[in-house]
Amino acid sequence: MIAVTRFTVPAEEAESFTGQARSVLTALETMPGHDGGRLARAMDDQDLWLMITEWEGAGFYRRALSNFEVRMAILPLMTYMINEPGAYEPV
Repeated sequence: MIAVTRFTVPAEEAESFTGQARSVLTALETMPGHDGGRLARAMDDQDLWLMITEWEGAGFYRRALSNFEVRMAILPLMTYMINEPGAYEPV
């Protein structure tokens, strides 16, 4: 399963955001079922960011998000998140 989260980040906060997002990815790496993750920035809109993570299944992803360390790492990024569906099943 693929999890996609988009963020809108003002340019002046990009450096801080990048560090925080990398902390989230590091926390997620320790979770069972995690197959990888990366952070990307839109080439046509420098305020638009994307975090993609891959999981063995939706259950692993959901359990990872309820882990205390992961939740604390994600918390600072929540103000930047775009509210939209983010869990995808490869077909």
